[in-house]
Amino acid sequence: MSKNPATTAAPTAVVVMGVSGSGKSTIARHLADALGYAFLDGDDLHPQANIARMRSGTPLRDADRLPWLDAIAAWMHKQLAAGHSAVVACSALKRAYRERLREAGPAVRFVYLQVDHDELARRMRAREHFMPLRLLGSQLATLEEPAGDEPALCVDANGTIEATVARALEGLAQQRPPR
Repeated sequence: MSKNPATTAAPTAVVVMGVSGSGKSTIARHLADALGYAFLDGDDLHPQANIARMRSGTPLRDADRLPWLDAIAAWMHKQLAAGHSAVVACSALKRAYRERLREAGPAVRFVYLQVDHDELARRMRAREHFMPLRLLGSQLATLEEPAGDEPALCVDANGTIEATVARALEGLAQQRPPR
């Protein structure tokens, strides 16, 4: 029988990642609730300048993202150091970004939400967010899917919220707890 990651002795941080429109914030919030973990929407730590860039249709550069990633890593480190587990919604599009987030501690894992292009576009058209649909192409071009040597679980997120959360919970339960 699989052990629920919420019952492991060591605290863990789960980063729900993917491109805009993949459902990161929604799925991360549901996972945090299901696991009883603290929750952070990484978008809440974006400086106003980043939000203004994206709202204007200008993709973020690495220089824009790095302080933001450092702020997320610092929040996760604080949670882990206090003995608390956490779930964070963060795009984490490049391997280098994920490595930077892993500086929060060895207990950082990723849930990569995989969604096909047409579904991403549909979702982005149906919501109000600072990230416009015209930036989807730059997000997909920037995306480096997690490699096999990364602590990442790939989850098909084309379906319902409930199905995606269930797949993520099942996959997390099957992974070995972090050390």
